[in-house]
Amino acid sequence: MVRAGARFMATGPAQSFLRRYGWRIDRALIKATKGHLSMSMVMPEVLLTHTGAKSGQQRSTPLTYFTDGGRVIVVASNYGGVRHPAWYHNVKANPRVTLTSRGYRGTFLGEEVLGDERDRLFELATQFMPNYAGYQKTTQGRRIPVVAFTEVR
Repeated sequence: MVRAGARFMATGPAQSFLRRYGWRIDRALIKATKGHLSMSMVMPEVLLTHTGAKSGQQRSTPLTYFTDGGRVIVVASNYGGVRHPAWYHNVKANPRVTLTSRGYRGTFLGEEVLGDERDRLFELATQFMPNYAGYQKTTQGRRIPVVAFTEVR
C-alpha cells in the first residue's frame, strides 16, 4: 500500500495538488482529528509545529515520517525542489518543536543528521518511499537533508 501510494504521489498531477493545496488540507485534517487522520491513509504523517526563524510565529507542517532508534525521522525533500523547505530553516533556528501523530502529541528536539548516518537514513527513507530517490535527482545539486527528532522528557 505504501509503495502504491508513493507511486501515485509521484505523478505530476498529484505533486501539483500536494504542493499547492494538499498540505493545507492535511494540516487542517491532522489538527481536527488530533493526529488520528491525514490525507495519506497509507503513509504515516506527523504534524510538525515549529517556530518561524524570522517571524517567531508558530507554523504547522504535515510531513511523512518513519522512526529509527526511538527518533522520528523526516526528509526535507521539498518535493525535489531546488531549495530547502521553510520548516527545515525554522527547525535549524528553533529546534524545540511539537509533533502530533495518531493521537499522540509531544515536545521534541530536531537535529539534522549528517555523514554516514544521514546516508543510512536516506537509504531507509527511499526504501520506505521511493519518491525520495527521484526527488534527489531533481534538486539541481541540493543535498536533501534528513532531520531526526528526539523526544524531550
